[in-house]
Amino acid sequence: MSTPVFEMEDVSASYSTYRALFGVSLTIPSDGIVALLGSNGAGKSTLARVATGLVPVSSGTIRVSGQDVTRYPAHRIARMGVTHVPEGRAVFSSLTVEENLTVSFLKRVGRGGIGAALERAYQAFPVLAERRRQLGGTLSGGQQRILSLAKVLAVAPKLLVVDELSLGLAPVVVDQVYDGLVAIHQQGCALLVVEQQVDRALAIADHAVLLVKGAVAWEGPARDAKPVLEAQMLSGVSSNGAAPSANGAGPVPSVVAPLAVAAAPAPPPVSAPPPPHPGMPAAVPPATPRSAPVAPPPRAPGTAPVGAPMPGAPVPPPPPAPPAFGVGAAPPVQAVPPRAPVPTQGAPGAPAPGVSNGAPGSHLQNGQHPPEPDTHPADLWVVWPTRPGAP
Repeated sequence: MSTPVFEMEDVSASYSTYRALFGVSLTIPSDGIVALLGSNGAGKSTLARVATGLVPVSSGTIRVSGQDVTRYPAHRIARMGVTHVPEGRAVFSSLTVEENLTVSFLKRVGRGGIGAALERAYQAFPVLAERRRQLGGTLSGGQQRILSLAKVLAVAPKLLVVDELSLGLAPVVVDQVYDGLVAIHQQGCALLVVEQQVDRALAIADHAVLLVKGAVAWEGPARDAKPVLEAQMLSGVSSNGAAPSANGAGPVPSVVAPLAVAAAPAPPPVSAPPPPHPGMPAAVPPATPRSAPVAPPPRAPGTAPVGAPMPGAPVPPPPPAPPAFGVGAAPPVQAVPPRAPVPTQGAPGAPAPGVSNGAPGSHLQNGQHPPEPDTHPADLWVVWPTRPGAP
């Protein structure tokens, strides 16, 4: 049996005080394709970063081709043949497609091998050959994803870790991406595929691993994975598969016991108020609550209601109307006398021109005229209507 290209043994990892992985063990054969499945927040991307050295290990062991790389930095693990294509589009937007590939291939194969590496990339992805002179930032989202995947075709790595390749892509583009993955695998590269689209990943994988809450809930052949995944993920089991999870997503019992309704507690007895302090007035007792109105007793048939006149009794006459004139009549409306006009220049009693009238607050000075009277024709006579015969 050949040595696995990648091994994880009881690996745990965390982000500061938040623990993301709990004792994960994983093995990838040298020519295998492993699909890493799970819901959002299960720890799939964290496991991919731990595998390539981007996230340090809290405990456990990681081996690449039998060599312990647990404490290696990311660049040393990459030199050993482990390549990571992270989630997103890692392209240089200001460089053309061919320049993006050249920059990636130059350090791996040198200047002499760039031509052959470009030819392999264009054969695997013909759309890149058509757009080799186009800027990377003007490509569509799917084309940028293909470009980031084509960068690994210069030299096939031992292990390629791809994270959410189909995220935000059209189904036609996803088919092209997965066809490129198969072409890379045929060059002798093992694959760790992190994917949420279960059907896509299981179609090319030969082994599957299910992560639930940062731990391995199930692993086995990819052909047996789908029914197990449906049962595990829909039942809400915990990470070890032994009991329902704590979020209440477990199976609901068919019969629910009725809740016992507790009797309302009796009100506390009203205690007498404490005696007043010497020198303080006594407390005023609370007012007696108003009782509900009492309905009148039922009336016997054939009897008149309470307050009604007896049959045959004389009907009292209506109260007399107030007289229009004479004693008791309303007082007539008097006319409002006109307002006294304000004296103006030349009128008797008016001050001489340019002379202050000497009244307190007077503002007339030499050479000025008094203001016009603030009167209105409607203010001269206001006569209210009177009745005929009124004085």
